[in-house]
Parts: sequence; C-alpha cells; structure tokens
Amino acid sequence: MDFIIKISQFLLSLSLLIVLHELGHFVPAKLFKTKVEKFYLFFDVKFSLFKKKIGDTVYGIGWLPLGGYVKIAGMIDESMDKEQMALPPQPWEFRSKPAWQRLIIMLGGVTVNFILAYVIYVAVSFAYGDSDVKVDSLKDGYWIDNPTLLEIGFKTGDKILSINDTPVVNDSDIGFNLISAETITIERNGEQKVMTLPEDFLGQYSASKSKLNFEYRVPFMVGEVADSSLNAKKDLKMGDIITSINGTEIKYFDQVENFTKDLKNETVSVEVLKPDNSVVKEELALDEEGKFGIRPWTNNFSRFDELGYLEVTRKQYSFGESFSAGGRKFTKTITNYFDQLAAIFNPSTGAYKGLGGFKAIYDQFPSAWSWPYFWGLTAFLSIMLAILNLLPIPALDGGHVVFLLYEMISGRKPSEKFLERAQMVGFFILIALVLFANGNDIFKAVTN
Repeated sequence: MDFIIKISQFLLSLSLLIVLHELGHFVPAKLFKTKVEKFYLFFDVKFSLFKKKIGDTVYGIGWLPLGGYVKIAGMIDESMDKEQMALPPQPWEFRSKPAWQRLIIMLGGVTVNFILAYVIYVAVSFAYGDSDVKVDSLKDGYWIDNPTLLEIGFKTGDKILSINDTPVVNDSDIGFNLISAETITIERNGEQKVMTLPEDFLGQYSASKSKLNFEYRVPFMVGEVADSSLNAKKDLKMGDIITSINGTEIKYFDQVENFTKDLKNETVSVEVLKPDNSVVKEELALDEEGKFGIRPWTNNFSRFDELGYLEVTRKQYSFGESFSAGGRKFTKTITNYFDQLAAIFNPSTGAYKGLGGFKAIYDQFPSAWSWPYFWGLTAFLSIMLAILNLLPIPALDGGHVVFLLYEMISGRKPSEKFLERAQMVGFFILIALVLFANGNDIFKAVTN
C-alpha cells in the first residue's frame, strides 16, 4: 500500500509538471501560427500507449516516464529530424519565425513552471496557512542519529541556536540554511558551542546511510503494528504512547533502542498512555533484534503540542495576504535551490554525491497521502524543472535561448549544421547527467 500511495503521488506530480511545461511551449507556438506535430506525455520510444491526431498535432502518452515533449516543425530538437530540415523553410515552421517569437516559444515552458510554483504556494498559503515548530520549545533539544552529524560532534539533546550567525527561530530555518552552513551554534548542557562543519559536509551527508537530519525528540507513539510483529494481537491502537518499560520512564522514542538492545527475545511490562489520557499496562514481546515490531507515529504534532513536547505555531492568511506569503515561499525556494546548484558545481563540497534521479524524487513523497505536502513538493519540483531547463546546455531550453540571444544581438543566425552538432553534444551531456544521477540512486540503494 505504501508503494501504491508513493508511486501515485510521484506520477501525478510528474505528469502535471510535464504537461504544463510542454503546454508552455505549445500555446505560444500556436499563437504564432507554428505547426506543432506532436504533444506527448512521457516518451514514445518505438510505440505509444495512446495517441490521437487532432488537426496538425498528434497527442499521445508514451511508455517511458522520463519526461515529455512537443515536436515543433522546423526546429532542431531531440528528434534530429534532418529530412525536414533539409527541405526549404516553410512559413509555418519554427525556423521561419522572427527571433523574438522563437524566444517566447522557448521560454514558455519554464515561464509556466515558475507561474505554477507561485500559484501553488499562494493557494497552499490560503487553504492551509503555515505551521512550524519553534526550536526553543524543544526543551531537550534534537535527536541526532545521523552518522555524519555524530562524527562532526553533534549529540542528542543539542539545541540549535544559529547557523552562520543567523538565529534559528523555527525548525524550517534549519533546512533552508543547512545548504550554505559553515558553522552551527548549539547549546549543550547550558553552554554554547560553535560547531564547524567540514568543507565537504554536504558530500559526507549525502553519502551517509541515514538521511535523518536534526529530528524532533517525540514520545514513542504507536503508528502501526506490523502483522508480522510478535505484538500484532495486543491491544495497541494508533496514537497510543509507550511511556515506560519495566518501570523505567521512556520519555522519548530515541531512548527506546538503548533500553531494549539488551532485552532481545524477552517479554517486558510497559505502560501505555491512551488518547483519552488513561494509562494501561501491557505485556509486550521483543524480537531477536530487540524491537517491538511497531512503526512509530512521528508527525502527530497536534498531540505532541498538547503534551508539551513541542510548540507548533500556526498562521492563517486572508486571500489578499496569501499572495505575499506565497511570494515569500517562492523566492525563498528559488534562492535555496540556487545555493544547492552552486554547491553541486563546487567539487570541494562533495554535494554532487547527493545528486539523485527519479528514485530520489520518488523517495521524497510520503507513504501517507497529504495534499499540503504533495502540493508543496510539486511546487518545489516545478521550480527545479524550470531552473534546470534554463541551464545553457544545448538540447535544453536554456541552450536554445543562448543561441537565440546571440542571433538577436549579433544579427547573425547560427548555421543549421552548427545547431545540429550542438544539439548532439547537449544530448550526450544530458544522457551523462541522467546516468550519473540515477546511477547515484542505484549505488546508494546497493550500498545502504
């Protein structure tokens, strides 16, 4: 079931982004009376799952979900249709249109992606508002379980005060600022300490087997008891909290493993706090790994807030306020993504090790459907798609834009032979990047 939910979100988000991006090219092409021969979701290598010709355009769905495309007549693109390009230019072809019209057609896709992201952020702000966790409400700091963070010197219980001398107020500040972090100021046992991150921190973090970051210290709340668990028939319900084991208080989930690792294959007595705040006792079995076979519920923030583990701040926006709130998220996300790209293209940071492909994107979707999370991630992916398409690599929109700007400034149009060769070079660069990114996914899956 988890796979079905995750893959459904992944394909829905990817399809939405591809169709709207290609629509951004399709609409101005039609407005400028340019013939569009194909409009495809996914690639139709050898065959299509569906296709139908309406007017001059064949609309279809391919079987290879690696993207999508529109084939515009008279344009040197990934189709490399040399036969058409060898014929005399026709007035309805892309190459016959003025440079400014061709520029608008090429920028249409990324423009739609940017607009889509902004609209989503505005809509999400209006519909759901904002919620965050105040870091000073985490009385016992964060749970640190990531090997890279532990090796640097972080410990469970550390409180995060600032990153690069910028105060951390809300938990989301950590995620946004960690990309460019050089120093992190923490409080440990009442004393402040400055942690200096290694230059290749992002590379070390990306290569780590654990993707846990600075995690909330929350109680051991039952999320799901596996059917294969020794405790499958016990009276445990979603939302129950295990508060003690063999008479020892267990305040946080991160304390459980250290306590149970020496109790393998044993039965223990636990106290369980029910959602109605009643307390019951239960006998639970531990397996050969010292585990209960219970998946914890780690994001029931309203309940954690109620019990005093953390403080959730919520803000609702009026229709008018949502435009500025969405705009702030939009610009902040763009800035953050440019920071990520800068780190990836700087070999000393090692951030390229974290470059991922389709599996990395798939992994970002949660196993439980959440519309706010789905739309937030889709907005981010839309910005990512727009920025990557603007890279000045032939075969990408950005490469076409560079050649068009050269033509408009110099008054000289690059030869079709040059554009064909550039397109081929760009195609091989893209293939290399795709293989590297998805190869990273495979390597991590095998080694982890």
